[in-house]
Amino acid sequence: MTRPAHTGSDTVADGPRRTRPGRATRLVPIPLLLPALVGLAFLLLPLIALLVRAPWSTLPAQLTSAEVWQALRLSLVCATAATALSLVIGVPLAWLLARTEFPGRGLVRALVTLPLVLPPVVGGVALLLALGRNGVVGRWLDAWFGITLPFTTWGVILAETFVAMPFLVISVEGTLRAADPRYEEAATTLGASRFTAFRRVTLPLIAPGIAAGSVLAWARALGEFGATITFAGNFPGRTQTMPLAVYLALQNDPAAAIALSLVLLTVSIAVLAALRDRWMTTS
Repeated sequence: MTRPAHTGSDTVADGPRRTRPGRATRLVPIPLLLPALVGLAFLLLPLIALLVRAPWSTLPAQLTSAEVWQALRLSLVCATAATALSLVIGVPLAWLLARTEFPGRGLVRALVTLPLVLPPVVGGVALLLALGRNGVVGRWLDAWFGITLPFTTWGVILAETFVAMPFLVISVEGTLRAADPRYEEAATTLGASRFTAFRRVTLPLIAPGIAAGSVLAWARALGEFGATITFAGNFPGRTQTMPLAVYLALQNDPAAAIALSLVLLTVSIAVLAALRDRWMTTS
């Protein structure tokens, strides 16, 4: 007597259900649950307090003032310009770190990521010493070309680029390391130059990483405070971005500071929503 063959559906129906590793429901130990809840409350409580204490009745008047729109426009323009500058010089730097071997590459990578952990005020001081009117490079820019960068809108852009570009470089370098280099090698064996292979083959492959890094860099540039106020100052209409306007309003008009903070909070939530699909595909 022969045994009947089982179909795929019978196997699924009769056999035990298999769950993906890490997806099964487990009881959380109390020693882990309590600190986790404390950590969650610690992160959410300030945001909830911001929403609770927001001057909702006067919020439209606060947000429609000329000073707010001036600071917001300057923030958006400078953050976008800083992101564009980061793309122009950051993507080639990420390719250099991911695709080439040279002495001291580890040290270069550490120096590139240094602004991530460097206090922003220290970064602003370093920019002053390098690009200020009496700086190492700034004195020659002033003497030869009459270019003065500190306390100008370009100073804001450079300060934001200094602190934001490492986010782009890290994201693009990680994507480059995950991409298969054999596609580039195949393109070069077919006669394409290294730059053509990079432009026609590599860039389309790493486009998601570039997009994610650009959003992160833009968000970091939008929220930059320390390096900006140190290197560019706080001049309304010229260097006063949204974080600087929040700091100034907090001393004179706390309600306006809360309203401005809500704007930045909304932008941050929008950035997280934009990156959600990117995180879901890599998780």
